[in-house]
Amino acid sequence: MASDIDEITIQYEEDGQVVVEELAKEILFRGAWTTILFLYRERDPKTGEFGPPKAGLRRYQKWQGTFRKKDAINLTEKTAPALIAKLQEWFHF
Repeated sequence: MASDIDEITIQYEEDGQVVVEELAKEILFRGAWTTILFLYRERDPKTGEFGPPKAGLRRYQKWQGTFRKKDAINLTEKTAPALIAKLQEWFHF
C-alpha cells in the first residue's frame, strides 16, 4: 500500500513478470479521497502478449496512513467513446 499519492500505481507483477503494465496516470483529485485515471494494458495469460490499452478510473481512501482502493471503473476501446460522447453532450464541449 502506498502512503503517498504519487506512489500509487496500477502496475502488477506475478512471479517477476509484469501482468498489468501502467502506461500513464493522471491524478484528478488529491486528498483523503483521491481519484486517479490510469492508462494500462494487461498480459494475456494464454499468449503472454499484452492486450490493447484500457483506461481505469480508481478511487482511493487514505486510512491509517496508506491509500486503499475503494472503487474502480474500467474503460475499453469500445466503452470509452460512449462515455466521451455522453460527457460532451452533457457539458456541451
